[in-house]
Amino acid sequence: MQRNPLWPLPLSLRVVIAVALGISLGAWSGTRPFLWGLDTNQLGQLGLLVIRLLKALAVPLILFAILDAFTHAPITAKSGARLVGICLVNVSVAFAIGLGLMNTFEPGRAWQGHMEQLTAQVPSAPDKAKAAADATLDPLKNLSGYIPQSLVEPLVSNNVISVVLIALLFGAALRWLKERQGETDVADIRPLENLIAAVYQILVKALGWVVEWVPYAVFGLVAQVVGKAGVGIFAQLAGFLGIISLGLCLHALVYYPLMAWLAGGKPPQVYLKQGADAVLTGLSTNSSLATIPITLRCLDTMGVSARSARLAACAGTNLNNDGVTLYEAMAALFLAQAMGYALGLEQQAVIVFSALMAGAGIAGIPEAGLIVLPLVLSAAGLPEAVVAAAIPLIAPVDWIIARIRSGVNVLSDMLVAILLDAWERRRPGRDG
Repeated sequence: MQRNPLWPLPLSLRVVIAVALGISLGAWSGTRPFLWGLDTNQLGQLGLLVIRLLKALAVPLILFAILDAFTHAPITAKSGARLVGICLVNVSVAFAIGLGLMNTFEPGRAWQGHMEQLTAQVPSAPDKAKAAADATLDPLKNLSGYIPQSLVEPLVSNNVISVVLIALLFGAALRWLKERQGETDVADIRPLENLIAAVYQILVKALGWVVEWVPYAVFGLVAQVVGKAGVGIFAQLAGFLGIISLGLCLHALVYYPLMAWLAGGKPPQVYLKQGADAVLTGLSTNSSLATIPITLRCLDTMGVSARSARLAACAGTNLNNDGVTLYEAMAALFLAQAMGYALGLEQQAVIVFSALMAGAGIAGIPEAGLIVLPLVLSAAGLPEAVVAAAIPLIAPVDWIIARIRSGVNVLSDMLVAILLDAWERRRPGRDG
């Protein structure tokens, strides 16, 4: 685990301390100024600057990590197929856990007859409702958003999928030239390789410095959300928060460690302990993207090859969104049960498909898990009453669930990398 020489505590422990202090300050101060006019909202804004800088540096890191990986070994179609296959298995297990819990216990029925009372007790979220109106599940419209109009646009807009597509395209071309060095009319690309490696190392070092400020950012962000939402709202929404958290935790803390151990050869004390820095950073910052540098560092500590780590955490980052997909399916069924609608297998299948699209394709939208939920509900054919109640009802506790989702996504990145690496170690020289 990374340690700060000025404060010899592991990053994960510093983040835990920051969360505890942030909760305490938010609960005590609320939105009132507490020091020279400073309030928790301003603390949160300061913390957000650190997270914004992490995201800004993480996107070019993805670009150069993939390009640098291609200079050492090709990312072949077989590697990509294994990545997709592992992700499909993981998300299938996630859906099985989520739908199994919801259909067995039907926790949403506890809200039947109380929806209007609950909606009146929680604050509205007009900004998120507006963002939801702009989102879409149309695959063609979403696909058009991934094809950039210029090479600079994806870096400016932090469009991760577009950056990955560009990196794979240029990386494949770079590898093609590298394998033909010495042939007539083939340029010497060694200076370019050295430049890519140097830029990648510079980004890693710069991100390492920014990461040291993450605990302070976490303190401000947690104080802001607790100060704004308070703690009393949890009593009204405890049922929803509890069942969703249970599903996410079963998938992340039972299935993932078992797979990492049985199929990847990494026992839980390695997978969870050595990955703690990345998981806690994802939980506290609510961003698996901003956590990618720490994820790569943790995977290196575990002994996972750089090639597998970059393929899973960089090229496959938008495929490893089990947290979002599991949340979408469970939340949709919970709200349908609360409104008294019994969904058959066909409608649940539509929810699963829509949740998959939300996890893989719309994750670039801030707070996508909550914002696209009305689209998932509408796709299943639920009435407008359910759709209209979704965001304002569950938004007050979504900041907690969103952080759990991010932690799940980080664990997913690490698991996929471990499984890819284990496959390559068992089949040396066959990846052609």
